[in-house]
Amino acid sequence: MSSFSNPHFMYLFQLKNGKKKLAYGESPEDALDILRIRLNEAEMAELLPDQFIKVNQRELQQYVRELG
Repeated sequence: MSSFSNPHFMYLFQLKNGKKKLAYGESPEDALDILRIRLNEAEMAELLPDQFIKVNQRELQQYVRELG
């Protein structure tokens, strides 16, 4: 069964430099697991895993300048 049969959401995780990193998953923890696959150790160290917001795809445009 596809993992996309369960709803996935978008999350913006705060970075130490003030920017945000976009991730997706069933939960914030799932989104972090996906980021661990995509990012190297140094990039993950910049992430603040407990500081995130859940965003709707329609709202993404307003966060584009904050992405890092």
